[in-house]
Amino acid sequence: MIDAIAFKYRTGTPWMDLPEHFGSWKGVHNRLRKWAADGTWEKVFTALLARADAEGDLDWVVAVDSTIVRAHQHAAGARKKGPRPASRIIMPSDGPAAG
Repeated sequence: MIDAIAFKYRTGTPWMDLPEHFGSWKGVHNRLRKWAADGTWEKVFTALLARADAEGDLDWVVAVDSTIVRAHQHAAGARKKGPRPASRIIMPSDGPAAG
């Protein structure tokens, strides 16, 4: 099961294209979702990190580069002072007089 999940994320393959030797793609996907929801993944990763840290296998380096940290596309040019005024509704009577 873990090999199937790792394969999916390592290769970027769609769930439905998971090789048959991993079993049912639906079963793998459902197990991943279940483990994410019930906290199993968090427990596994916490235990693995604690073990690796205790053995001195971790080198904590954090690098943040402006080429990967960007504002959301809608953040550019956003209004800073409240909502925009409502659009003026044009009524037929506002148009030129019928002649």
